[in-house]
Amino acid sequence: MRQWLFCVLAFAPAMVLCQSQIIDKVVATVGDEIILLSDVEEQYNYDKERLALSSEESKCGILEGLMVQKLLVNQAKLDSVIVEDDQVEQQLDQRIDYILSLMNNDISQFEEYYEKTVAQVRNEMREDLRNQLTAQTMQEKVIENTTITPSEVAAYYKRIPEDSLPYFSSEVEIGEVVVYPKVSPEEREKAIDRLESLRERVLAGENFAELARKFSDDPGSARVGGDLGLQKRGTFVPEFEAAAYNLTEGELSDIVESPFGFHLIELIKRRGNLIHTRHILIKAAINQEDLDAARNKLDSIRTVFLKDSMSFEELVKTYSDEDEQSYNNGGRVVNPLTGNTFFETADLDADIFFAIDTLQVGDVTKPLEFKKPTGEIGYRIVLLMSRTDPHQANLQQDYTKVKKAAIEERKVEYFDRWLQEKMSTTFVDVDPVWLSKCDNLKKWARMTRP
Repeated sequence: MRQWLFCVLAFAPAMVLCQSQIIDKVVATVGDEIILLSDVEEQYNYDKERLALSSEESKCGILEGLMVQKLLVNQAKLDSVIVEDDQVEQQLDQRIDYILSLMNNDISQFEEYYEKTVAQVRNEMREDLRNQLTAQTMQEKVIENTTITPSEVAAYYKRIPEDSLPYFSSEVEIGEVVVYPKVSPEEREKAIDRLESLRERVLAGENFAELARKFSDDPGSARVGGDLGLQKRGTFVPEFEAAAYNLTEGELSDIVESPFGFHLIELIKRRGNLIHTRHILIKAAINQEDLDAARNKLDSIRTVFLKDSMSFEELVKTYSDEDEQSYNNGGRVVNPLTGNTFFETADLDADIFFAIDTLQVGDVTKPLEFKKPTGEIGYRIVLLMSRTDPHQANLQQDYTKVKKAAIEERKVEYFDRWLQEKMSTTFVDVDPVWLSKCDNLKKWARMTRP
């Protein structure tokens, strides 16, 4: 039995457009739920466009997937498993926002493409989305209590042929304390004065876009005259957004301070919760004295750790920058590629790799300079928390990974058994034409129906 997961995150435009092009008929019924030919064709068109799947045989798999989804939805109704309206609306917002982002948030382009308003498209998506979320929630409920014992993990490991055991590269866990240089009061005032001067020039009639191109410290928007495009609420940092949403069209803001620096904002237009703004960003200069002060502070923090005066986690809570992800994780750095705290050495930043290469577990580096994508310079000390040598998978070193794989297999098996049981106690009817051409659907037709 195939495992089915219902967690699609985005609708393809073709899925909505093709609805009016298909003459509908019911091709399957599962419990009180029906599946239309258009449902199959829409998913097929999506797969064909996005996944390069063009075989007519793939429609058989699509129909079975929809039947599994409908079975889950039907059972969710029987078990009173409910998806709240707020969750549906939040997901709808994300999907509509995603489509709009592909169109540079141009609502007129959206409506021209779909030949419908945004509200109409939302309404058409809502019921399908509710069904997807209901099926996903029901499936999670079915497998949520899946457990596995250590002996079963060991048995799973023993079933893996030795020549099929994966080979793991060296992995490390690292912790960090991060410190950023602070802007001096003198440089802060210089930045404010500089932006205030630009504001006066705009008010005197100079072209905002030209000034942004020449003087803005935001290289991305400076190239287009400071234009930030049409964006939804929540896109910008709170300080910027609060000021921007309080402007009227054509109005110029006062000087606005944010973590990025100082902004001069002009509201070009507003459409509901969408605003079109442009800005000039001036960053206060960080001089060498500020950089040296941050590095020296971090070196002193390192000395505290080396003298065993504080644990590393205490160092993090006391001294590290609170906006860093690692701050709330005891200093542990999360690998963005895997979502866990283990890094293959090839995944590390080069400066960290070379800094920890000769360290022993428990040692800490000297302060390392780094630059954020925004250009901001910071310093960090890095603790080598653990290290494994390259090796073939084994239970001693890789128990957590083996257990994760074993429990995922257990979930698939458990869900398949649950599915077989529900298939045998749920009314199922499949169009004979589809039964004749889809071998995978015959097991559904063989089930005893009440």
